[in-house]
Amino acid sequence: MKLKLALAAAATLCLGIAAASAAGEPQVVRQDMMKKVGGAMGALGAIAKGEKPFDAEVIKASLSTMAEVGKTFPDQFPAGSEVGLETEASPKIWEDMEGFKAKSAALVTVAEAQLAAMPTDQASVGAMMKTVGGTCGDCHQTFRLKK
Repeated sequence: MKLKLALAAAATLCLGIAAASAAGEPQVVRQDMMKKVGGAMGALGAIAKGEKPFDAEVIKASLSTMAEVGKTFPDQFPAGSEVGLETEASPKIWEDMEGFKAKSAALVTVAEAQLAAMPTDQASVGAMMKTVGGTCGDCHQTFRLKK
């Protein structure tokens, strides 16, 4: 019985160490960053569709998240992180890092411009989403692998 408990504890420890080491991997960090952007877009989409009421604080937080992610996102693509951990990053990122950085900077610019203009109602949130979403889509078309 003690042997089973010891083996179970050892297995749990190994899994915990593997998860902790994977959490610091660039692929995991950038996937988490994209999940934040996806969550922000989802929150904006819910407002634009009328599923959630207009909320200026949610809009500010969402656009701020996108701007912040855009500022540091390219830093999460060091050499050697092209594969592994189910990455959807296209090899084109490493072939054209300057172009990739420019696309990320465009997200920052668009998000900050929308923050400065700040949508005032549901319709303007929808229009803003088209602008921001276009920037996201432009980068994904070039630098994300198709599933």
